[in-house]
Amino acid sequence: MKLSIIIPCYNMELYLQECVDSLLNQNLSSSDYEIIIVNDESKDSTLQIAHTYASTHNHIKVLDKKNGGVGAARNSGYDIAKGKYIYFLDPDDYLAKDTLPLLLSKLEEFNLDILSFDSKSVFEKKYPISDDLDGEYNELKISDGLTYIANKKYHNEIWWFIINREFMQSTGIRFIEGKWMEDAILTAELFCEAKKIAHMSLDAHRYRILPTSAMRNKSREHYNKVIYDNANAAHVYHNLMQRLPKSHENVEACLTRLKTRQQSFVFFLLVRLMKSDISVSEIPKMLDNFKKIDAYPLKKFLGPDYHGFSYSLLVFIFNRKPLINPFIKIFRSFYNLIK
Repeated sequence: MKLSIIIPCYNMELYLQECVDSLLNQNLSSSDYEIIIVNDESKDSTLQIAHTYASTHNHIKVLDKKNGGVGAARNSGYDIAKGKYIYFLDPDDYLAKDTLPLLLSKLEEFNLDILSFDSKSVFEKKYPISDDLDGEYNELKISDGLTYIANKKYHNEIWWFIINREFMQSTGIRFIEGKWMEDAILTAELFCEAKKIAHMSLDAHRYRILPTSAMRNKSREHYNKVIYDNANAAHVYHNLMQRLPKSHENVEACLTRLKTRQQSFVFFLLVRLMKSDISVSEIPKMLDNFKKIDAYPLKKFLGPDYHGFSYSLLVFIFNRKPLINPFIKIFRSFYNLIK
């Protein structure tokens, strides 16, 4: 079997059908791939929809589990996957028609650990057909993961690349469970281990913009948890950077990008703090912990990946401790008036 596609689901009845239909519309034999739908104790009809597909397609499997979050759901699907390659797809997204055969052919041809590709954001208009199916992909630029990170502003998310399952198993890397930012952590960890990675300028993936997505959830408990999980990601990145081989020719450029990404977690944590109800008295301790791992002050955040007036203004404020608490208090006062 060539490919296992793992879809973690929680209350996705509105979108799961379009996601699965896009996978069935790939001009692949059912013997070449499997679709593993992991139901994370949905409260709507997600599980029934999944079972309906499984009853008519023998290469679709349904795994029903107790709610444990998206990291645990992905790990559960990964544990039963049988494909040579692994792809993690979110249930509210979908793929453009006939893109998987091309991606799989290049994974095989170049014996890659990871193959990344392009994504297109969608809101209401559908984009079922790729603009790049007729592109020239005879030669791909292949590098190791450190060089790839050094040269490319990569996405934190998991849905823009396919992984060789044997390679992933050899690393022992899995999704963290019970915390957000699991994509950002696993992506960086896997890329740093990859020996052969390439990118195709094929717009295969469709990212659906939803006001109800997990990262846009505004409930107090969820919002505050994301803040603390951003802090955890910054510490995980510190440990990752400490392990990189210092002799690699591109390690400095790789470290620069990883440091920028680490400090982005701190930056967006502070941005989220502006709208949270976490006491400003907690901020000094947070910043002291970030200083110990060189994630604060935000001296390496601004640059090619993050730039512009808004970023610069907020970094100016965040890097001056005496300004942070009064700034956040004033912002919260106005925000609470208008929300």
